[in-house]
Amino acid sequence: MHRMRAQWWLGLVLLGGGQAMARSPPAPPPACTAAEHRQFDFWLGHWNVLGGADGTVPQGSSRIERSDNGCWITEHWHGARGSNGTSLNAWDAAYGVWRQVWAGGDGVVLRLEGSLRDGAMEMHGELPKRGGGVQLQRIRWSPQTDGSVIQQWETSDDDGESWQTSFRGVYRRAAAAP
Repeated sequence: MHRMRAQWWLGLVLLGGGQAMARSPPAPPPACTAAEHRQFDFWLGHWNVLGGADGTVPQGSSRIERSDNGCWITEHWHGARGSNGTSLNAWDAAYGVWRQVWAGGDGVVLRLEGSLRDGAMEMHGELPKRGGGVQLQRIRWSPQTDGSVIQQWETSDDDGESWQTSFRGVYRRAAAAP
């Protein structure tokens, strides 16, 4: 009788232990849920990009999408004159900055970093110049009250003493396809 009771208890302990071992560990908290990960959401969407002195000349189109896991934003640029490129944008929590890596169809790779300042995303970087030295890059994306976004891209060849506009685009939401 004692032997049957001992076997029964041993079976119960093993069965319970097996169930405990079969349970999966608790799911980790969702990644990329901090408020900073949403600071660039104003740029998400399908856009027609206009430029020129009066902001009416077609420059191209851009599709900006958030990854399924919410950890990065990808831009797909198609210029009106055939240029193209892609950027990957992400909040780098370890360093407390936004980072962008742009790869253009012309082979240029630009690395930028920055943050949300006064309601606009501003990032800085540099590109090597052919004759030596670097050209500073500064890009600012400013959301407008009408839902558009203005991208102002500036460069400096004199260590930031003076800045020249390289590109100014007005991003207007593209009409939804029927």
